[in-house]
Amino acid sequence: MKKRNRLLPRLLAIGIASLILATSGITAHAQGPTEAGATQAAVDTVWVLLTGFLVFFMQTGFAMLETGLIRRTAAVNALLENFIDAAVTAVAFWAVGFGIAFGTSSGGLFGTDNFFLSGAMSFSDGAVSYAKFGAYPNLDVLTFFFFQFAFAATASTITTGAMAERTDFVGDLIYSAIMGAISYPVIVHWVWGGGWLAQQGFHDFAGSTVVHTVGGITAIVGAAMLGPRKFRWGKDGKWQPLPPAHNLGLATIGTMILWFGWFGFNPGSTLGTGNTGLIGLVTLNTTLGAAGGTLSCMFLQYLRSKKWDLVYSLNGSLAGLVAITAGCAFVAPWAAILIGLVGGILVVLAADFIERIRIDDPVGAFAVHGACGIWGTLAIGLFGQPGLTFAPAGVDVATRAGLFLGGGANLLVVQLIGSLATIAFTAVFAVIMFGALKAIGRLHVSKIVDDVNVFIDDFEHGAAILPDIRPAASVEAGHAAASGKVAAAPASGD
Repeated sequence: MKKRNRLLPRLLAIGIASLILATSGITAHAQGPTEAGATQAAVDTVWVLLTGFLVFFMQTGFAMLETGLIRRTAAVNALLENFIDAAVTAVAFWAVGFGIAFGTSSGGLFGTDNFFLSGAMSFSDGAVSYAKFGAYPNLDVLTFFFFQFAFAATASTITTGAMAERTDFVGDLIYSAIMGAISYPVIVHWVWGGGWLAQQGFHDFAGSTVVHTVGGITAIVGAAMLGPRKFRWGKDGKWQPLPPAHNLGLATIGTMILWFGWFGFNPGSTLGTGNTGLIGLVTLNTTLGAAGGTLSCMFLQYLRSKKWDLVYSLNGSLAGLVAITAGCAFVAPWAAILIGLVGGILVVLAADFIERIRIDDPVGAFAVHGACGIWGTLAIGLFGQPGLTFAPAGVDVATRAGLFLGGGANLLVVQLIGSLATIAFTAVFAVIMFGALKAIGRLHVSKIVDDVNVFIDDFEHGAAILPDIRPAASVEAGHAAASGKVAAAPASGD
């Protein structure tokens, strides 16, 4: 009797499973091309939106990382700058940036239409239709816009880290809008919008050049033109080392969020799920690149200091992620590890160099994003895997593998040209942009902050991240300075 009782549920389960399989088989057999295409479009749309959400969540990571690495007296300023960058970029990219990036090309330099997403929707006889994005017909323009906006927000957020603790807040709003509207979209058009670099067969799958080099170069130009924070030059006239991070917990959480978000950044750049093998390769390479950067940076710093350094390990992981972002779809896994390992070493050397030339980059933004973005771009020209790289019309694809994999120097030359062109345009644009802000007194926070010795959080925001331990006199002095009632402040603490 007990055996019969156990047998009945099993037979019932088998029957239900068979019915489901039979029904699904009939449905699949009956599904025509139109239905199959609609299903794939729905899946691709969900994929791009979900990965876009991950990229947007990286804003949280940047905010936590930057806030943790700088002094607590500028934490509120960093948090608000990272937060507001997303809002400013959303409007600027919608109004102008997306059109410049993906509109009809003018000589391969910039797009000329679809501003304010004018071509994304149409209304007729009470019905609404949604335009498809030409290169990826499974995606609506609106879906594609959101994914690209999340990338655009990242570029300006990178810049805030190098310029932390001393940028005028209104100036931050202005340069974030300009980056989202013009400087970043121009490079997007060159590479992803069918522009002149795309026509040469330039490779950048997810943004080592487009996002990170642009952000890193803009950041270092901004930091140089701002000048260092006042305390970096000691009373004896000597250059002072970077102060310790005020909250390593925040910095670690921020970095882990960024690593997690990178699984939207890179795999999401497939813009569809049709090639599942490619998604797997990109995801694996992203993981290995980050791991390689973390390990090489940690061990190198141990050899230098005999300490297992958390901050260097965090920046090492980001260095590996930035470096592999361009080539994650174009190299084999063994090359991804190597690219990450080199990135982890390069970030240390680049940070040392920036300190040596007396540029104050509080979070190492250039070393992580600029130097490693350039390295990751060039690495494709060295390790590009035959069968994964591509070539423009009329060019033998065999010549587009990496130098070390039998393709010769052709691809490396294209990568070098693209990287140099991006650096040159971005640097010149940044000098003009920050120069204009400096001319109108909106680059550096008010001189009152230095003159009366108050903190930027008190002056710009009237708030502190830990108000219960901030001396009341410091906060009051900040309010007085901001209102024009200049008074000496007994500013103390970090």
